[in-house]
Amino acid sequence: MKPRLVLDTNVWLDWLVFDDPGIAAIRDAHAAGRVEVYIDAVCEEELAEVLARGFAKRTLDAKAQGACIAQCRRIAKRIDAPARAPHGMLPACRDADDQKFLEAALATGAQFLVTKDRELLALTRRRARLPFRIVTPAEFANSGSGS
Repeated sequence: MKPRLVLDTNVWLDWLVFDDPGIAAIRDAHAAGRVEVYIDAVCEEELAEVLARGFAKRTLDAKAQGACIAQCRRIAKRIDAPARAPHGMLPACRDADDQKFLEAALATGAQFLVTKDRELLALTRRRARLPFRIVTPAEFANSGSGS
């Protein structure tokens, strides 16, 4: 079975907007069919909102935003909106806005939640019990799962 990944919004931005070489291992593993990437409606909605806001040195017009979402939809398999995880199944992230990524990873049966978010990464330092690993793009690249 191929590893399943859920990407947080910042990792999606690195892929779709900034062409960040730091996510090359994820991009290459996906292109080679070695991993499957998943997204749900809630995570995609956040991605669309962030694309519309723009960035410090760059804004995207409606056409470019639409192209990013279309590319995301070609890359990721869509999952139905996950039901709330049973109490105690997932730890509560200190940033409630990040809980959706934990829930998507659980609903997908993901092996990895790939993120650069400090609060999500803090869960690994707190040794939270999770049915998936929370990793940075670099940690995923070094895990051997993308190669």
